[in-house]
Order: sequence, then C-alpha cells, then structure tokens
Amino acid sequence: MSKIAKLIDEFELNENGYTETGLKGVRFFRGTSHIPRKPLVYEPGICIIAQGHKTGYLGGNVFRYDADNYLVTTVTMPFECETFASPEEPLLGMYIDVDMEQLHGVIGQLQVHAPLIGSGQKDLHCAIGPAVLEQDMKESICRLLKSLKSKVETQVLGPNLVKEVLYRALLGTQAPVLYSLATQNGNFAQVTRALRVMQNKFMEKLDVEQLAKAANMSSSTFHKAFKEVTTESPLQYLKKLRLNKARYMMVMENTKAYIAAYEVGYESPSQFSREFKRYFGQSPAEAIREARPN
Repeated sequence: MSKIAKLIDEFELNENGYTETGLKGVRFFRGTSHIPRKPLVYEPGICIIAQGHKTGYLGGNVFRYDADNYLVTTVTMPFECETFASPEEPLLGMYIDVDMEQLHGVIGQLQVHAPLIGSGQKDLHCAIGPAVLEQDMKESICRLLKSLKSKVETQVLGPNLVKEVLYRALLGTQAPVLYSLATQNGNFAQVTRALRVMQNKFMEKLDVEQLAKAANMSSSTFHKAFKEVTTESPLQYLKKLRLNKARYMMVMENTKAYIAAYEVGYESPSQFSREFKRYFGQSPAEAIREARPN
C-alpha cells in the first residue's frame, strides 16, 4: 500500500461512496467492488487514486487513472467509467474541486515569475485526461492528507495545501487545459463559455446557433472546436448532461421520472425513457430500484 493510500485508509470512510472532509471542495472515496463501464459525470477537479484504478472512455479515447496517474477535469464532463476494486484491495482516493478564483491566483503568481508559462497555447486539448503523478505532487498530497487529520490544521493549513496541489498540477502534463480554462482567450475558453450556458440553462431549448453566439464563434467553427474539447457534438453533450441531471434527481432526490424528464427539458416522457435506457442501459424505474433496492 502506498503512503497516500495508507494516509487515506486511516480516515473513517463511507463504504462505496464519497466522504466529505472538513475542507470545502475536498472529499475521499472508497469502493470494494468492480463496477462495469457505465455513464457518469465529473465536475471540474483533480481525481487522485491511491489504490485500485479506473478506466475512462470518452469518444474513441481510453485512459487509465491510478496510483501513478491522476485525472484532471476542466469542465463538467459526461463520460463512461469502469472501476476496478475488491474487498481485498479497495479503491481509495480523493477528489479536489478546481476553484476558479484559486486557479486564477496561482496562475497569476506563476506568470509573474515565468510570463511565458502556458501562453501561446493554440492547439485545443480534450477537457479531461490523466497526468503523471510526480514525486513533488505525491509529497504535496501527503501534506494535505496529514493536515486533514486535525480540525485546526485543516482550517489553517488546508487551503494553502490545496493551492500547492493545484500549483503542482499546473506544472504537469495537463497544465495546458488548466491554463486555457483560466484565461479568457482562445478557442478553449470560448467553448467553455458555451458550456457554462449549457450547464446553467440545460432545461431550455438550445441550438448550435445560440451556443456558437455565446462562444462568439461561427457555427461551423464552434461545432469543430466543441468536439475537440469534449469529443461530443454540442447536442449530444447536452443530451447526456440532461440525462445525468435527471438520473441524479430520481436517485438522489426521489423525483418521479416524468417530473425529472420535464425538469431537464424533455416534453415527452416516452422519449425521455427511450433515451435514458439507450444511454444508461436500464429504464428510469430500473435505475431507481438499483439505487434503492430495499
């Protein structure tokens, strides 16, 4: 067991789920069973796995994140994931949300000392991907984990230790997408403006022309750039976002399927049910029964 895994394992963790820490935006996760490939959504953040591993599937891309590779997600990202864990070797890890204000602050300090860092990034990058867990990053994570054992240290040291982890990520192989996320220039930033519209107004009727206008791009340029960032067309991304939102409402908030369908923008419950089953491989009723077997 790695040092990071040992430190996480010392906390009292919820079984097969998340455990909130005393520090906002930082939480642990633990799992003891293999979870077959299934759709899910990650919010912007850094996912660190200390034991076990996950395989992500996005478009034609397949990526693994494990004890040697952390995952960086820069926009709300629907994708598919398979989890590898067992009672003998449980999945152990932590998720750190990317706070935009903090990200801007760290990049600002970096630019003072090295103005060319992250600048001139013309190529678009996918908004989610793994980065090698370097030794400096490991040590930063360990310091953060040790601070979380004390309420006082969590409050006094925790925010700066999260900042340190973010700094290490800005020196890693996924740095370009973090810089692009923070800057307001370039195609990546323009696409993220459209993504924010979709996340805030997913229940409304949106078309490519509206979204391209929000991104300040022509429809054809926007469609191409959007697919490079998310591997999905804008309307496919929107559909997956709506279906994931609806599933959360049904499973976590006890919302009836037809009400969830309406809330996320579907006018036809039957269409919602068809698309839900096609995406998740089960009907809305089956998803609810699986989440609440008793």
